Amino acid sequence: MPDTSHRGPVPRASVMKIAPYVPGKSQASGVDPKSGKVFKLSSNENPLGPSPRALAALQDAPRLEDYPDGSSTRLRQAIANAHGLNPARIVCGSGSDEILSLLAYAYLGPGDEAIYSEHGFLVYKIAILAAGAEPVVVPERDYTAEVDAIVAAVTAKTKVVFLANPNNPTGTYIPFDEVKRLHAALRPDILLVLDAAYAEYVRRNDYESGLELVANSANVVMTRTFSKIFGLANLRLGWCFGPEGVIDAINRIRGPFNVNGAALAAGEAAITDTDHVARSVIHNEDWLKRMTKGCEALGLKVTPSVGNFVLVHFPQTAQHSAEQADNFLQARGCVVRRVSAYGLPNALRITIGTEQANLAVLAAFKEFLSK
Repeated sequence: MPDTSHRGPVPRASVMKIAPYVPGKSQASGVDPKSGKVFKLSSNENPLGPSPRALAALQDAPRLEDYPDGSSTRLRQAIANAHGLNPARIVCGSGSDEILSLLAYAYLGPGDEAIYSEHGFLVYKIAILAAGAEPVVVPERDYTAEVDAIVAAVTAKTKVVFLANPNNPTGTYIPFDEVKRLHAALRPDILLVLDAAYAEYVRRNDYESGLELVANSANVVMTRTFSKIFGLANLRLGWCFGPEGVIDAINRIRGPFNVNGAALAAGEAAITDTDHVARSVIHNEDWLKRMTKGCEALGLKVTPSVGNFVLVHFPQTAQHSAEQADNFLQARGCVVRRVSAYGLPNALRITIGTEQANLAVLAAFKEFLSK
């Protein structure tokens, strides 16, 4: 009998299938951040920063030696007031990433399947595998989730469907009528998770985040984040709105103090600052159009986006590949996101930044493509 005493604990096989999440870079290779200007456009952060109210609230945050409110009571009420919701049906988390993982842990296990679209958020696969279930990837059409393809992928083992709407990293969305059609086609025992991290940026008449559908359904939950338009990514804060049964399940397994006091205070203040949100939307809407047109004028293909970023495709020639473009941008202080892990090796995702940052990217692209 072989001696295995030297071996340590062995994780579940599904855990070892997980490719660790690699976040967007924060620094440009070869550029000294002290002497050269670096534009971080790799993580879809708000270039206007957080609300002044949120910054002021941080000054009055609870003492570090005290535990935070384990129920996020005041923040849940503030969210409820902002959206006209029942606070009892809201759970807050350390970013919406934690909420997505909690949903997977609550509703998935070995032998189960969960569906997400081809270029969907990488955390879905991680959460599914961590729960011991099997991820099912559904092809997209024109970089957009397709309802019929998702429905066709449903089996007796399907327990959860993750839908990012809008999607990251493509920036595409499906109209609310399509979301309702998807929901109607799912069995009552399948949980539909609507990830609406970028909802505040969308300016389309046929789009809705899903609040109404959640309010009137027993198997739909919507997740949101304070990391994007509210500019609080460093504090890690997210929330979800769901049916009573789903909320009860999440509360049974989440950590007792899963949101820190600074995040609670800043989030409560930020969600009341509608002027800051409006300024962020106006800036993004203006520069989203200008960045799209600017890239297209240089001969680059851009996937139409409703988020706060653009997905730019490269011809992948010997001289003009996405990798080479990324390296060229970095050398000029522009840090963007490679998306090979999303099945998009010939593209770069670029956050809408400040005017200076956006112009720097367009100038770098022009120089790169002329060589």
